[in-house]
Amino acid sequence: MNPHDIRTAFQAARASGLRAKEAAESIGLGEGAAMGAHRGAHEAPLQAIALKPDWLGLLQSLEACGPLMALTRNETVVHEKTGVYQKVSASGHIGLALGEEIDLRLFFSQWHAGFAVAESMKSQPGMAPPSLQFFDRHGMAVHKIFVREQTDLAAWQRVIAQHSDDQREIEFQARAETTAAAPQPLVDSAAFHAAWGAMTDTHQFFPLLKQFGLERQQGFRLVEGRFTHRVEKAAVRELLMEAAFDGTPIMVFVGSPGCIQIHTGPVKRIEPMEIQGKTWLNILDAGFNLHLREDLIQDVWVVEKPTSDGVVTSVEAFDARGELMAMFFGARKPGQSELAAWRHIVAHLQGAGQAQDTVSA
Repeated sequence: MNPHDIRTAFQAARASGLRAKEAAESIGLGEGAAMGAHRGAHEAPLQAIALKPDWLGLLQSLEACGPLMALTRNETVVHEKTGVYQKVSASGHIGLALGEEIDLRLFFSQWHAGFAVAESMKSQPGMAPPSLQFFDRHGMAVHKIFVREQTDLAAWQRVIAQHSDDQREIEFQARAETTAAAPQPLVDSAAFHAAWGAMTDTHQFFPLLKQFGLERQQGFRLVEGRFTHRVEKAAVRELLMEAAFDGTPIMVFVGSPGCIQIHTGPVKRIEPMEIQGKTWLNILDAGFNLHLREDLIQDVWVVEKPTSDGVVTSVEAFDARGELMAMFFGARKPGQSELAAWRHIVAHLQGAGQAQDTVSA
């Protein structure tokens, strides 16, 4: 389709109630390609301006804007956090944002294109919140940033003016067809157990998997029963409900190809919701929202990693494709031991799974 036809089809899909990602996919495009078709002069309700690929400088300039909403999503989970972009830095293609609320791990090698987006919504009064939207080379969103009521709009416009480059050529590539999961490779199980047990920091986990040629759940299966344990699919809802009831502060990690976004603190309002045959598990707190497709959870693992501060325990949910949906930890900082209250929650999850196994047997 040419840009005019893309805009027409996208507008019709949006008018039917589809979100931008779903609207783009309904016409056979990645979301980034749909945004790119809205550059330049036209009459469509969505306007997009291409941004310079100075991702670090752009994010650093956002501190002057005050509160913004950071959104990172994958296919099954949306993580939304409101705060100020502070302490943004990078070493090579790896970046960090370490503000009080906005906590990000950034993988700039995956950031292919960015747009400043404004959209008028006929179904709603006024405009949808202006945003900055960043995509990988396949047009999948890696991170989005939205204006909030408290945002300094003049500063926001200065950021866009400083970082726009609407003459920039941007092309997206079609995503390759998903292949079947690779079989479990032949690995020296004893060596892998020993290497896992010798970890002193959670950040050593990814190099460990790479060293042995394993993807995440393949590693979990090799040490199952010692460092990892399967629990029921309902475990994610149970841990959130219990953390909300007890006031236990937790960490919630959700990642896209180019960003991991983290919430640290308590969660309060947990609301499961059935919408058009889909089950959403929602956190609806001031400053933090999570929307997780609970019906798409396939596997949930409790994972224990040794560190110099003691064992650090995560609960990790995966979909049917084996993609990591979200990770949950007890709130902690380096040098601190894991919260006893978090271990209590995890023990409940494991106990429920053991009870289920007993009943099934």
